[in-house]
Amino acid sequence: MSNEIEIGRGKRGRRAYSFDDIAVVPSRRTRDPEDVSVGWQIDAYHFDLPIVAAPMDSVMSPATAVALGHHGGLGVLDLEGLWTRYEDPTPLLAEIAELAPELATRRMQEIYAAPIQPELITARLKEIRAAGVTVAGALSPQRTQEFYQTVIDAGVDLFVIRGTTVSAEHVSGNAEPLNLKRFIYELDVPVIVGGASTYTASLHLMRTGAAGVLVGFGGGAAHTTRISLGIHAPMATAVADVAAARRDYLDESGGRYVHVIADGGVGRAGDLVKAVACGADAVMVGAALARAEEAPGQGWHWGSEAHHPELPRGERVSVGTAGTLAEILFGPGRQADGTLNLVGALKRAMATTGYSDLKEFQRVEVVVSPYQPR
Repeated sequence: MSNEIEIGRGKRGRRAYSFDDIAVVPSRRTRDPEDVSVGWQIDAYHFDLPIVAAPMDSVMSPATAVALGHHGGLGVLDLEGLWTRYEDPTPLLAEIAELAPELATRRMQEIYAAPIQPELITARLKEIRAAGVTVAGALSPQRTQEFYQTVIDAGVDLFVIRGTTVSAEHVSGNAEPLNLKRFIYELDVPVIVGGASTYTASLHLMRTGAAGVLVGFGGGAAHTTRISLGIHAPMATAVADVAAARRDYLDESGGRYVHVIADGGVGRAGDLVKAVACGADAVMVGAALARAEEAPGQGWHWGSEAHHPELPRGERVSVGTAGTLAEILFGPGRQADGTLNLVGALKRAMATTGYSDLKEFQRVEVVVSPYQPR
């Protein structure tokens, strides 16, 4: 049955759903939350939590990446951010937090115009490695060719290529594009790449040899991609489509499993639950962790789109401070708005619907919700 809707006589569109549009449904069985496992593994690296911190300066510093790693998650450092442009970016982070809204974008463009320093990439990654946690850093596709060798030499465990959208077939008349398949084949570390938001685009990324695919396009709290470019991918449908590509690629490749990581629209505990229910192995979160007391953004949240030198497609947004990083992950919660105890909420949802691990929970029944939650 087609779910296409006629927009006009000359155009039809497929109905797509966000996490707000769906809900999970209890089954005939329930479990004790203490019996539920939320661990996952990508390549040789096991994590107790299916939570990957977005590589954004408002979320991740070397210190917060280490803290998240000790809690069982994965912190990814933005290797094009302030920590690799300035020896001590803390005064600039404080300045960004104090900027008047009408000045924020222009001033951030000025701050981020400073060059990336390869020696700082090395220093930051070595700082994380010295703490004994899994080391992950992110570059955009445009910067990967320039800095990837520095990243590899510094001893990264997982390499992330993250852009607003990343394709396996970038066409350019001005410069030689990054050949993802050749690049990934030649690396000695697992690569996570994205964003992708469709079955076809993600299947092509899986065929490059990526260990994981980030799912999302302009769906985060700090994005304005929908209003600036007119492009948007509702996350429930996007995750389900990419999960279908993972299933088909598993058959096509003779058993190679590529992890699906929801990246965008996961701002609260219920979004995390529904991302896994739609087929995600883990989630990449920004705003949810930017609310931590330890977060570098000091209650503000922004991504690289907010300071693009030519066409900003994001903004600095106020997310406030909800609690410590430990409280955001494990509680206890002090309000019923889904900002605290993300892991407890996921375990509770899995137990209430009768599932014991993440792979099982991906099969949970979902419905299109007939109301808009607050």
